[in-house]
Amino acid sequence: MRLAVLACLVAIGALFGLASAASAASAASAGTRVVVKTRTYDITGNTGLALMQAMDRKGPKHGFMTHAIALTGYAVDWDLDTSQDNGVCRLRRANGTLNLFYTFPRVASATTPTLRKRWTRFFAGVRAHEETHGRIAREMMRATERSISGLRIADDRFCYKTRREAQRRIKATNAAYEAKQLAFDAREHRDGGHVQHLVIALVRP
Repeated sequence: MRLAVLACLVAIGALFGLASAASAASAASAGTRVVVKTRTYDITGNTGLALMQAMDRKGPKHGFMTHAIALTGYAVDWDLDTSQDNGVCRLRRANGTLNLFYTFPRVASATTPTLRKRWTRFFAGVRAHEETHGRIAREMMRATERSISGLRIADDRFCYKTRREAQRRIKATNAAYEAKQLAFDAREHRDGGHVQHLVIALVRP
């Protein structure tokens, strides 16, 4: 799924999830800032199958009819500062903010040691999957920053052309990295893929 929102010059985002209490942290890198928020939803069950069924009922929405096991969403905002001299407009500063949102299941019922061990392995795989989505989003921010760094256009006294070009590059980079997100999900969710192995290991008798 893809979420697109306009803010300041441009804000772009996407949602990706494993098919089917919040915390926040931020980090700065060059002209970009990353804000991470994690949410959980509670599930109960005394077997792996029961836990899977609970995730199918209560997990975050993934499309209109299905629920995901876990979900990664992001929204991006770029604040661009331009200046012009003798008709030449240049991009002086580009501050980007990446808002990352993770949603994970949390077992809220007592479990046997065997089920707890299975859940721990399952959840580690789920978290690794979602954090890969987050890593790709961070890479997108770095690639975007490189694509607009040093941008300057002549005969642009009011900087309209420069801002349009910056927006075009931002959107093009987002599209390229959204394709990477979708390709990653396609590999993970294919028959016999990583996600299927995680589910089978959790629900086996």
